[in-house]
Amino acid sequence: MNPDLQRLQAYPFERLAALKQKVSPPTSLAHIPLSIGEPKHPAPQFVIDAITAHLADLSSYPLTKGMLELRQAIADWLCNRFGLAQQNIDAEKNILPVSGTREALFAIAQAVIEKQQRPLVLMPNPFYQIYEGAALLAGAEPWFMNTTHKTDFLPDFDSIPAKVWQRAQLVYVCSPGNPTGRVMPVEQLKHLIDLADKYDFVIASDECYSELYFDEANPPVGLLQACHEAGNHDYKHCIVFHSLSKRSNLPGLRSGFVAGDAKILQAFLRYRTYQGCAMSPPYQWASIAAWSDEKHVQANRSLYRDKFAAVLEILSPVMSVDQPDAGFYLWPKLDMADDHFAQQLFAEQNVTVLPGQYLSRMAHGINPGEGYIRMALVAELDNCIEAAQRIRHFLENC
Repeated sequence: MNPDLQRLQAYPFERLAALKQKVSPPTSLAHIPLSIGEPKHPAPQFVIDAITAHLADLSSYPLTKGMLELRQAIADWLCNRFGLAQQNIDAEKNILPVSGTREALFAIAQAVIEKQQRPLVLMPNPFYQIYEGAALLAGAEPWFMNTTHKTDFLPDFDSIPAKVWQRAQLVYVCSPGNPTGRVMPVEQLKHLIDLADKYDFVIASDECYSELYFDEANPPVGLLQACHEAGNHDYKHCIVFHSLSKRSNLPGLRSGFVAGDAKILQAFLRYRTYQGCAMSPPYQWASIAAWSDEKHVQANRSLYRDKFAAVLEILSPVMSVDQPDAGFYLWPKLDMADDHFAQQLFAEQNVTVLPGQYLSRMAHGINPGEGYIRMALVAELDNCIEAAQRIRHFLENC
């Protein structure tokens, strides 16, 4: 067996399940899960219709790089969404559809890491655990960028020593952040691009929450947008990962894409011809329909706005919690241990939340997730309100 498999830590939800097994919830209360970031809004009917309309295409093998029609729809979306120039996004060179960004975020490390050079892979802390596993199984060492209240829950690139940058081969960033919901400003992204140019590393920007925001006039900035504004029109060192899971309520479709530096994507395509799973043709047609429509995305954002407004009104008087910049998570600070809070909340109110320490690693003397919990407002509005009321009752009586 690959010995590096032993270096992988238990997934947060495995640890949460073990924590919950030690107590029993009240049977009089229905369970409300706020722990897993799985969208629960209905899938758009026109996307379902696109799948059924193209079921006959199941008789053909799909190409690893996907249909040109899909890549062009993605290119058009990127230009419309992030203000990119059409001539700088080539559907043949700058875009690669993938079967969900989870596997692509893992696979990119396997494709770009040179194992012989004692490589480092930088990532935010707290973080999406795929980044860590990808680094370890690529033969690299994770280096954690703590994101705390002191850093405004964003990586502090200026605090990272030059010797770390010199060994960096890949830097994962997540904006809007999971779990904090913070959006990296464009100037910070440009600064990271300058560092990539200086030290020759790849930036992998996980932007799967980019379409869940509150102000229709102020969408989150993206890495390719920062490249465009900085004059980096070939997106050197930069790739972004986008998904239909959160944007379009299609987690089961497993549809996303990687876009950016053509040289990186050329190598990544070669890797994926051996490892990657090509997207089913009916799913590609469904993805074209989804990327080509914004009305359902605007309606989706409206549903989340309603939930955040209702939940924050209930919880703000009893806990330290703020509306995030974007995404569907709350990241409140607690006055007690986060694992104890999660366990006792489940035991008394049958509501599941995720301890922040399970999303983090001890790094530079601290675990930056300790004392926080992640709450995913993915359930229907009534369930989110009920969960918030139970949490408030728990806090008022503990």
